Formats: sequence, structure tokens, C-alpha cells
Amino acid sequence: MVGEIVINDIDPAIYSFWWALFNDTESLIKLIQDTPVNIESWVAQKEIINNSGSCNTTELGFAAFFLNRTNRSGIIQGGIIGGKKQDGKYLIDARYNKLGLISRVKRLAALKHRVRLHNLDALELIGLPQYQSRDALIYLDPPYYNKGSQLYRNHYNPEDHAKISEVVLGLETPWIVTYDNCPEIRELYTGAEVYEFSFHYSTHVKRPVAKEIMFHGNLMSHSPPSMRR
Repeated sequence: MVGEIVINDIDPAIYSFWWALFNDTESLIKLIQDTPVNIESWVAQKEIINNSGSCNTTELGFAAFFLNRTNRSGIIQGGIIGGKKQDGKYLIDARYNKLGLISRVKRLAALKHRVRLHNLDALELIGLPQYQSRDALIYLDPPYYNKGSQLYRNHYNPEDHAKISEVVLGLETPWIVTYDNCPEIRELYTGAEVYEFSFHYSTHVKRPVAKEIMFHGNLMSHSPPSMRR
């Protein structure tokens, strides 16, 4: 059983969602319950994300949550499920079961006493003394190397990826890093233990080439790590 978990995200919108979940739970739940799941709401939440100076932390966090649930692949700056004409196979509310989402929010909020929340650059977080322990596990999920600027509001350039790899490979703390599977990232993590995976499999007998990759080090485990939804 994990005694404590640390959540960190440099994106103010993502951080605001976690802040609202743990510190303003009832207001977040009310927004989930009362906000219609339609194109008008999607446009309004998109406007909040793009002009976050005019809203409070909970409103910004909800906007990130709403777009995550109504956009394709959960990408904040991605396209809406079903398209703006809502003529696709799946529509805007395909992943927005209000009762189910509210139940999950309540379950997570009940664990707030075991969560630390930060809005820091990854290198700054890794450098904090309280997280440099053999009893801890650092899991990093940096922006993808390829198409990162299309997927994330806070993406990395090649130099940023190199800096992260240099620091991570020097850690004594157990660590895991996940990325898109590409030659540039493989080269940066040369020498680290590696595991390929994909969440999307073909219906054919032959499995597709893994699209994602996990590197890890200093793990005190008799079996390699694995990924599952």
C-alpha cells in the first residue's frame, strides 16, 4: 500500500483541476452536474482555457476537465468528439457520464490527506530533497517528442528532453519514464532498462509495433514493470 502520492503538473489548467478536486470538491461536483454537455458549453470552456486570467482556480480546473472528457483522446487542445456538427459515430457526451464521473471525483477527494500537489517544472520537483529517497518512486510522463507541440500546451524542445534524461539517469531514487517510441528518445536513454507497450492493439492476430516506451532504473523488483489501463 502506497502511503503518499505526489502529483505535479506545470500546466496551470491541469494543476487547477487537481487543486479543485482536493480543495474545492463540492464546487467542482456542482459544475460537473450543472454544466450542459453541448457545443455551447464546449466553446465556453475553450474560452476559459485560452483566457484563464478571467476565472478562478476551480473554474479553470473544470474547463480542463470538461475538455479532457469531450475532446478526442482527451487532448485539451484537440478536436471535439463527434465534430462541431455532431455528426460522428460518437458524440460530445460519449465519455461524460455525470454520475460516474462525480463518483470518481468523490473517491479521489477522500484520499486528499495522502496527496501532495505541486505546480513545478519537472527538474525542480526532482531536485527537492524530500523526494530523493530509495523508498520513493518517481514516475515521469514528459510531453511526447514527436508532435508534442500539437498535443500539449506546455511542450518540450529537444534540449528540454536531453536535460530531463541527464538528470533522470543520474538519480539514485527508483524511477520510471514513459515516452513515444522514437529513435531520438531511445538514444537519450541508452543504457536504461526498456519496455515497449501499446494501449491500442489490432484485431488481427499479428500485434502492431509498440507506439510507446517505458524506461526505468533502480527498481527493487523481481519482475519488470508493466502497463495496463
